[in-house]
Amino acid sequence: MAVLSVLALAVIGGATYQGHHFWTVGRFMVETDDAYVQADIALISSQVSGYVVDLPATENAHVKAGDVLLRLDDGDYRIALDTAKSRVETAGRTLARIDAQTAAARAAVTSAAAERAATEAQLRAAASTLERVSGLAERKVSTQAQLDTATENFDTATANLAKARAAELSAKAEVDVLIAQRAESEGGRHELELAVEQAQRNLDLTVLHAPADGTLANLSLEIGDLVSVGTRLAALVPNNALYIEANFKETQMSGVVPGAKVELSLDALSGQTFEGTVASVAPATGSVFSLLPADNATGNFTKVVQRVPVRISLPADALANGQLRAGLSAVVAVDTRTAPETDTALASVE
Repeated sequence: MAVLSVLALAVIGGATYQGHHFWTVGRFMVETDDAYVQADIALISSQVSGYVVDLPATENAHVKAGDVLLRLDDGDYRIALDTAKSRVETAGRTLARIDAQTAAARAAVTSAAAERAATEAQLRAAASTLERVSGLAERKVSTQAQLDTATENFDTATANLAKARAAELSAKAEVDVLIAQRAESEGGRHELELAVEQAQRNLDLTVLHAPADGTLANLSLEIGDLVSVGTRLAALVPNNALYIEANFKETQMSGVVPGAKVELSLDALSGQTFEGTVASVAPATGSVFSLLPADNATGNFTKVVQRVPVRISLPADALANGQLRAGLSAVVAVDTRTAPETDTALASVE
């Protein structure tokens, strides 16, 4: 009888405790075990093709940002760079030659201008002489031979001036042609300089570096393998960029908003619990983003409770030990009492 009394008291006490816990805590907790550790995995690929000649990285190795993962044969890329540099040097010599020709042409313009000025002076002198001799001839003071000579000198000076002006115009045109040639050659040299930059970039890309700190995975390469542009070579899982993605039923979303506190545990770390925070709520259910979304407008309709993806940030102590792996299962419970005030739970997405 005493045993039964003790048992009854224990049952009543346990029920009372459970009821009190549910009333004060449990009814505010929204829980799901449809949750997994996720990571923004970086896919490693090459931007140039070539044969692998060095492979310092190994499968599951921890790497730091900037560490060399592999090297490709760079012989062809070095030749391409040297060729591009040689073409730039040739273009530079061409520009130097054009500059020298332009300087000579400008000197020719100066000389032609001086020659034209001299012939203009000669023409003015011949015109003055012709006018004076013509006046004397009218008064019968000068001879016809003197008039003929003055006329011939004037005609010669006129022809010389026309020739000098043509020579000056020709010299100026030569300068204009050389200036145009230089502009064209300068543009060609700029293109060649860009080709040098591209060749240098391609050469640099023959060495593949880790984009961030993390663990290398799915490395399926050997020395001598041919790497093509864009081919997936490995995956890099970042060290401290892990998070939980939990899928809550649509009927559980009240109070599941960014900023709410989350109690979480992982199957791989039994006995340990952590406190996370709701980071964001997806703008649509998971079925909307599926490869073949449901079409409820055809056939018989069966209502299925939808799930909304929720991202939960992990605390620093959960990431510090390095035991978490992407894909691990988790159980999460959101404390809706800690949810910040918001217009609507489903719309509160950062």
